[in-house]
Amino acid sequence: MARGIIVNVDMAAAWDGDEGDDWVRERERHDRAIRPYHEALLGAVTIEATDNVLDIGCGNGESTRDTARRAGEGSALGMDLSSRMIENARAIASREGVRNAVFEHGDVQAYPFDDAVYDVCISRFGAMFFADRDAAFANVARSIRKDGLLGLVAWRSPLENEWFQCVFGALAAGRDLPMPAPGTPGPYGLADADVTRRALEGAGFADVGFEPVDKPFWVGTDVTDAFAFLRASGIARGLTQGLEPDQKARAFDTLEAAMNEHTSDAGVTFGSSAWLVTARRT
Repeated sequence: MARGIIVNVDMAAAWDGDEGDDWVRERERHDRAIRPYHEALLGAVTIEATDNVLDIGCGNGESTRDTARRAGEGSALGMDLSSRMIENARAIASREGVRNAVFEHGDVQAYPFDDAVYDVCISRFGAMFFADRDAAFANVARSIRKDGLLGLVAWRSPLENEWFQCVFGALAAGRDLPMPAPGTPGPYGLADADVTRRALEGAGFADVGFEPVDKPFWVGTDVTDAFAFLRASGIARGLTQGLEPDQKARAFDTLEAAMNEHTSDAGVTFGSSAWLVTARRT
């Protein structure tokens, strides 16, 4: 059961349902897909041995475990809306012997954090889903000590992410569907740097920096593997809902063709773009 109330109810319904189940099942694939961004994020924040770290939207906990290893005399708290992923994160940390990694099922927007207890806060593609980013960042800022650090990675716009354009374009099946709007809760919730900067500064962060980071986005070992994964993904379920069987078949044929165009010895990869955001708590 989540500690504190859940206010981000729409995202909680998704991440504590089928979407969370998908990410538990495909944990290793998702971690591998964004590993270059994982490395960029951990390279951008200094974590001392005695630090206490907060990890927003930790998912299955890879980023929490890795920061906990750096903060060997401190701790790392990973929080997520998905109870299934939190359960999985706890099990993995136990197997790997990372005893100072702690996981909580909760909503960062309203979680009753103690004041000024964290030295560093990170988020690896977990902070884009806030329904109220101002409230969320204010709550996070309250939990960070003066001069504490914030580091997060978040997708830039859909037009800057080849992986999304290819999947969306194929599964739109000729329909004129609106792309997700930057700034709305979802994968592109922090894509608008100006909006994100204002939210962070309004919450009490300074020295807010945005570094564009472009990395390959790995989807699978080969076309068969990548196509099977994407066909069963939440984005595919959502975009093909309501299509007639022949329309759906053509859409998936187009998607499979896109996989073929992006395969190499490294597997199936697409271009992708994110912001690496850093800030300091005033």
